[in-house]
Order: sequence, then C-alpha cells, then structure tokens
Amino acid sequence: MTGTAPEVVTSNLLFDGALMLGAALFFVTLFRKLGLGATLGYIVAGAIIGPNALGLIGEADSIMAVSEIGIALLLFLVGLELNPSRLWRLRKDIFGLGLLQVMVCGLALALLIRFALGFSWEASIAIGLPLGLSSTAQVLPMLRSTGQLNHPRGERAFSVLLFQDLSIVPMITIIAAMSRAPVDPTAPSGGMLALYTVGAIVGLVLVGRFILNPLFRLIGRFGERELFIVAGLFAVIASAALMHSLHLSTALGAFIAGVMLAESPYRHELESDVEPFRSILLGLFFLSVGMLIDFNAVAARPELVFGLAVGIIVVKAVLIAGLAFMFGMKKGRAIWLGLLLSQAGEFGFVLFGQAASAQLITPEAASLFSAVVTLTMVSTPFLMQVVEWVLRRIPEPASDLDGPEFSPETNVIVVGYGRFGQTVAQMLMAKRIPVTIIDSKPSQIELSEEFGTKVYYGDGTRVDLLRTAGADTAEGILFCQTPRELTREKLEAVFNTFPQVAVMARVYDRLQVIEFSGLELAVCERELYESAVVMGRQALIKLGIAQREAERVEREYRQRDLERLDAQTVTGDLHAKFDRSFGVDRPLEDEAKSPA
Repeated sequence: MTGTAPEVVTSNLLFDGALMLGAALFFVTLFRKLGLGATLGYIVAGAIIGPNALGLIGEADSIMAVSEIGIALLLFLVGLELNPSRLWRLRKDIFGLGLLQVMVCGLALALLIRFALGFSWEASIAIGLPLGLSSTAQVLPMLRSTGQLNHPRGERAFSVLLFQDLSIVPMITIIAAMSRAPVDPTAPSGGMLALYTVGAIVGLVLVGRFILNPLFRLIGRFGERELFIVAGLFAVIASAALMHSLHLSTALGAFIAGVMLAESPYRHELESDVEPFRSILLGLFFLSVGMLIDFNAVAARPELVFGLAVGIIVVKAVLIAGLAFMFGMKKGRAIWLGLLLSQAGEFGFVLFGQAASAQLITPEAASLFSAVVTLTMVSTPFLMQVVEWVLRRIPEPASDLDGPEFSPETNVIVVGYGRFGQTVAQMLMAKRIPVTIIDSKPSQIELSEEFGTKVYYGDGTRVDLLRTAGADTAEGILFCQTPRELTREKLEAVFNTFPQVAVMARVYDRLQVIEFSGLELAVCERELYESAVVMGRQALIKLGIAQREAERVEREYRQRDLERLDAQTVTGDLHAKFDRSFGVDRPLEDEAKSPA
C-alpha cells in the first residue's frame, strides 16, 4: 500500500536529515582530528552527498535558504557583544577601512575579470563587486572560537565584515541599475532600498529600546528558560524577516537586534540559549555550500576555475594587507588580516543570482563563479594554518615599539602587563606612584595603548634593560610576567646589580617558592593563591556556613599552609607536615563552646 503524500514528505525529511547529520558528524570529526577545522568538514560532507556528486540529497538552494538563519543568529550573537559605544569607537575602521576594502577589492577584481576573460564592463562589475566581499559565516566563528573577536585585530576584521554586510544594498542597487531585463514593477528602486534601510535600522533601534528590553525584563521575573529561548529566537527571526521583506540583508537586521540587547542584564543568558541553534544552522549552511559545488563546471574548465580562485585570493590578500598597513596595523597582523578575508563570501551566491536575473551574466557564468567562491572558502582554513605557522616562527618586528630608554624616571618598574600585572600597576597608579611598565609581547603593548596605558617593549628580566629603565634609582621592581620566565639565576643577577631595590615576584606554585628560598624577596606571591582562598571562603558561605566560621577556616588554612611551606622549604620534601593539610578524614574541629 502506497503512503500518503504527507507520509512520503515526512519520510524524505527524516531520511535527508539523518543523512546530512551523519555525513556532518563523520567528516567534521575527521577534519577536526586532522586539524583542518569544522567548516571544511561541513563543506566536504555537503559536496559528497550533494546532487553534483553521489546525488543522495538535492535541493541545496532550499536548504541554504533555511540555513541562512544560522548567519542571522551568528550576527545576533556578535551584536550582543558590541554595545553602541563600542561600535562608535570602531567607526573609523567600519567606514574607513571597510569602505576602502569593498571599493578597492571590488573594482580590482572587476578589472581582472574584464581584461582576463573579456566580459563586458557591466558583467565584470556585477561579478567583481560580490567577489570583493568575504565570508562572514566563515570568519566570525573562527574569530569567536579563538577569542580574537575582542582583540584589536579581531575588531578590525569584524569592522570590515560589518561594512561588507552594509554594502549589499548598494550592490543590489548597482546590479538593478545596469539590468537588461524588463523592469519588475514589484521590485523597489535603489532610492527606495536606501530609504528602507534607514527606516528599518531606526525602527529596529526603537523596537529594541522600547519593546525588546522591557519584554526581557518581564520574562526575567518568571525565571523560565524556555521563554528566554523563544524570545531570543523571536528577536532574531522577526528582525531578519522584516529586513527580508524589504529586500535588505537579514543578517544586518539580526545584528542590530543584538546590539540593542548588548546592555541588557540578560545578555549572557540569551547568548547561551541561542548558541546551540546558531551552531546547528551554520553547520547546515556550510553543508549547503558544499552541495552547491558544480563539479561539471569545474571539470569542464578546471584550469580556469582554480586559476580564478587563486587570483581572487592573491589580489584580495595583497590589497587588504596593504590597506590594513596604511591604517596602522603592523606588518604581520596586516598579512594575517589579508589572508583571513581573502576568500569570497556567501553573499556572492545571492548577487550572482541577481546578476543572472538581470541578464548581465549567463546562468552558466553564475554557476562557474559560484564554484570559484566555494573553492576560495575551502582554502581559508588552510591559509590560516599557514599564516599562523609563519607568524609563530617569524616574530613580528618590534623596532617601532618604544623601549624603556624612552621612559621617564619612576619609582617602580613593573615587568609584565598581562592580567596579573595590570591589577598590580593600576593599584600603584591609584596612589599616583610613578610606574614604568615593560612587556615583551607587541600585541599586549598595542592592546594597552588602546586604553591609554604606555607600555615599553623589552625583556624585563635582563639587567641591562632594567638599568636603562632606571633600576639604579628605583625603589621597587615587580616581576608580574608569566612565572616560568623567571628563574633563580635571573633574580640573583637583579639582587647583585640593584641591592637597594625591593624585589617582588609572582610565582607559579609552592615549588617555585621553594626554588626562590634564600633570596630576599620583599613579596613572593603565588599567582592563584589569594583568588583560590577567597573563592573557598565565599563557597563556604554560599553553602550555609556562617561567615564567622568561614573566616576562621580561612585563617586556619593560611596558618597551616604557611607551616607546611616552611617545612617543605627547609627539608625539600613536599610531603613534609602533610598531616597539617585538610582532608575528608582531617577536618577542622568546631570551636570549643564557652562554658555557660
């Protein structure tokens, strides 16, 4: 007996869903194991099961249309991390570097296509401008997963990508203006699209301020996680649907909704609730990208497809690196940015379709360049592995960074300005104590300068550099860098050269405390000791122990730990006075009660 139509549709959906998830699971696991990243695994999985290879699944366009919600969710999550004041701070990169990148790369690629392939000027522009865009769906997850999105170089990359999303509307307008097809009376004009863009952005800002934020405050009172998930997805999909209905970028709408909620107290809960949907749908998007690879177009003219892909990557990498260098990025970081954004992006698929509908290019050309776009996206994980390998082995020159010879005379030298050194130095500066800060990481120095703190470049454990920084007249030297960089020999050299200085050191653990025993360190602080003790005390209080008793436990722990450390230092045996440590069988007895 033949099943009904709904049953057949359900059966097909279940089969296709299981096949896609199974292929993704296998290839993503394999590519992760090989160190090639999840994105490439999804694309390869889609290419193999797609209509142009094994033909197990068709309708890649429909799958991509649904999975583009994943890009909207990605931009929503990015928006949650960027409050309006931070966006204002990035305006130079967004409307300066971003604008130049889109114009220069788009026009350069249009010229390449015009003279290399002999296309008309209209066709060259309709293809070249989309190729100048990069893959938001590929680059942003890479930046977020590596923690670089909040770093200055990650912010530069994000700023360029954001302007690229904004530029889609002008590109659609340009393609529509050059169209050779009969005018569609239902399609809005370029001027109307511009008005729609401004109106939609203003409308979303107002909705976010006067509807979304109060809505999430109301939901927060109920404490229902399901409502947060529903409300978060509603904010993303409704803003994306509004922009789509106006023929605008759905991702841009979702991004604005995220920015409007960036200062909400429920931002972190929203982020954790939406993240799983983003991961699944973005993976589905890359599956559909792989399914769209036209192997017939590649096989028919392989040298042309691969040559175009290489040409696009080289042109964009060189131009973006050059523009980044002009905007003040160091050489290594400029090369990193150029390679990071050298691929063509997912919006190329959409804009090529528009150009074909406008009769500016043939459907065959749209298919050919879609294959080229996909190949450039496939190359990105490999390119990033190459550039990271090169940058690790060729340290970025720091010749343009000021050394401590340029520092004014100060009372205290702080070596290392990471999370530990920042706290120490800022507490000293709170009492107007002059401080010279030294760090050996150019990236840390650049980041500090973003916040107005002058940090000098150099290895602060070298005696000659410390003398240059004014150690002969300083009152204190505080070693706050990674503890493993500090050895007993280096400290002894400092004591011998600058006997008047109070030397203080951050150490890794009690083993390093023992290593430095006998040295007259004014302060020898284990890097996690104090925070661990504070957390232990707070945990006792949160678990119902009275504050007075929790403080007694802290005092007793500190006393016993000091006794053990002294014994271990004298004997060199880590097991010395082990019986003084607390354990399940060695608890702290309750205080004896006073007699009535």
